[in-house]
Amino acid sequence: MSLNSQTLTGSGQDWTRNGSSSSSRAPMENESMILKPSTPTRKPIPGNAITIAVSSQVLFNMEKEQQIYEQQGMEGYIKYQQEHETEPFSPGPAFSFVKALEAVNTQLRKLYPDSEELFDVVLMTNNHEVELRLKNTINHHKLFIERFCMTGGNSPVGFLKAYHTNLYLSSDQGKVREALGEGIAAATMFTQEKMNKVSETQLRVAFDGDGVLFSDESERIFKAHGLDAFQEHEKLHEKDPMNHGPLKCFLEALGKLQNKFDVNGQREDCPIRTYLVTARDDSSAGKRAMNTLSSWGLEIDEAHFLDGKPKGPLLEKIRPHIFFDDQMRHVEGAAEKGTVACHVP
Repeated sequence: MSLNSQTLTGSGQDWTRNGSSSSSRAPMENESMILKPSTPTRKPIPGNAITIAVSSQVLFNMEKEQQIYEQQGMEGYIKYQQEHETEPFSPGPAFSFVKALEAVNTQLRKLYPDSEELFDVVLMTNNHEVELRLKNTINHHKLFIERFCMTGGNSPVGFLKAYHTNLYLSSDQGKVREALGEGIAAATMFTQEKMNKVSETQLRVAFDGDGVLFSDESERIFKAHGLDAFQEHEKLHEKDPMNHGPLKCFLEALGKLQNKFDVNGQREDCPIRTYLVTARDDSSAGKRAMNTLSSWGLEIDEAHFLDGKPKGPLLEKIRPHIFFDDQMRHVEGAAEKGTVACHVP
């Protein structure tokens, strides 16, 4: 398995370097994975919106271009991009996730036409030579991406807080660690050989517990002293909330939008569904996890306590658009079954 500011909108045209348009369109790839695009009536405002900063290398598949850069250097890379600037990139691992965000926005705009509480995607790239091709690709796939951050070779991490980023997705683990160090929810994505077909009507997000939603305090006890010590610790602290983990704030943001679909106290036809998929069992360890979420005032739609069993088969049934875990063995196991799995280092 291989795990390796300007406004851009889907205008339906391809743009060349001299500004002319081209009507030639390649057949859309992976149409079964693509959600119906939203027709925006109001732009999300930073601070009110939930901002997802996505590297161009995970939104689209740019592996071939990366190989050209490594083999031919910058001059060969630029030449290739110029020759192929009207050829759209194929979808990458974050593509279906971003399309699902747009589908949620469509539902939110129907219920709240004047609301600015929406998902907002910022496309991050440190290479301006690929700008025109990215723009053409966004138009080709009918994505609605309003903000585009080109950093001219610098790390994008320094700009994340300025963009009010709630989640940062990148293929660069160093940048992900840097973002986490700044207190920003972040995860590393990988190019996968297999990606399952996912829901076109509901955004599904799955989280591991320890080291992701929760701190890794209990996990450190397990690694240092073994299972018996871990279970005894969790039994002793069953009613004590754990400290928050790096993605707690993103679950909180999702819950904020989920609440907008509550009708008479009932959440009906909510286009967002969240999952806890943890190696904990459902005894004191599981109870502590649920007690912690409750103490934070957060809800999870489904909780699965696997008692150390592999997560891949269950995730294959859930079919989330994205899954976050802090252990590579679970990330790789999920990816083998076709789940888009991210590593929280």
